[in-house]
Amino acid sequence: MTEQILIFGGSGRIGSSVAADIAAHTQAQITITGRDAIAGQAVGDRLGPQVQFLALDLAESDRVREAIGQSRLVIHCAGPFPYRDASVLKTCIELGVDYLDVSDHRSFTCKAVDYKAEAAAAGVTAIVNTGIFPGISNSMVRRDVEQLDQPERIHLSYVVGGSGGAGITVMRTTFLGLRRPFEVWRDQQWQQIKPYSDREAIQFPAPYGRTGVYWFDMPEAFTLPDTFPEVKTVVTKFGTVPDFYNYLTWSVAHWWPSSWLRNSAVIEFLSQVSHRMTDFTDRFSGIGVAIRSEVTGQKAGEAVRCCSTLVHENTAIAAGYGTGTLAELMLAGKLKKPGVWPVEQALPTDLFEQIMESRGLKIHQSWEPIQSNSPKA
Repeated sequence: MTEQILIFGGSGRIGSSVAADIAAHTQAQITITGRDAIAGQAVGDRLGPQVQFLALDLAESDRVREAIGQSRLVIHCAGPFPYRDASVLKTCIELGVDYLDVSDHRSFTCKAVDYKAEAAAAGVTAIVNTGIFPGISNSMVRRDVEQLDQPERIHLSYVVGGSGGAGITVMRTTFLGLRRPFEVWRDQQWQQIKPYSDREAIQFPAPYGRTGVYWFDMPEAFTLPDTFPEVKTVVTKFGTVPDFYNYLTWSVAHWWPSSWLRNSAVIEFLSQVSHRMTDFTDRFSGIGVAIRSEVTGQKAGEAVRCCSTLVHENTAIAAGYGTGTLAELMLAGKLKKPGVWPVEQALPTDLFEQIMESRGLKIHQSWEPIQSNSPKA
């Protein structure tokens, strides 16, 4: 019997990239959903005969439940996730359907992991944060951590070209992330950090080179300390190219009244303006992504730094790989772990290396000795 996959938000940029990856590597029948029937049908037609479109709004709870009940695997790509609850995951658990999502916000991840015990009892494997960042980035960190005898500090940074090819939803998520300070694990204690602060120049691989990144609230900021409790500091920083977008975002975070950023109309205005700007600048900056994972600690009694980097020319396609590969493993019965897990807690490093190789993604890893005192964030 052909496996049935349901992708909420599958007609969007990220969701359609996930669908395309699954269609290219499995025989599954894929249903993608969206609210715009004409645009959604066009996406379904473009993706080929394995993919069909279903006009569906997440607010239609009865129809959502019916669609989930007909599926082997549900993939939640209908952001922005700060606006979402965990009702899709809850329904999956009730109906015994495995689950993936591309969530990228702390509040949603917290809601999802609250269902860990229920998912385990139901035998449902649910993996959150499975795109590119969070997603592949988390598994890069796990791979680096496992090289050390005693990891002490994680520094995870990302840079994206323009829109990343991911559509307006990513713009909304970015500005929603500027609303309030967030907690980070630094020097073995939780500390509050202002978003888009503490600019740091990071050397990324070509074509990005030395690029500015800033503190940004990502689920990894709290899932990585939970996954690796021995680590003393976890840094998560983000930046964009061209660099003037960083300064614009910084000014919004630091100069605009917080009451403005809590206004949904202001967030939508900023998102629409930014989307129009990147429509123009993407042709110069590209829409790629670079990830840099740096883990410092002890190996054989010496202080060392393990650094991994990944570059892809299209952020949305790379996110599709991150989620699509997990779907492939789950359909093949190679990844079964009942409960709700961030990706770095669910995916073993050997499987991660295999699926990255299957997609032609090259992760470069290097080692170097450092002074015995670990650097501070």
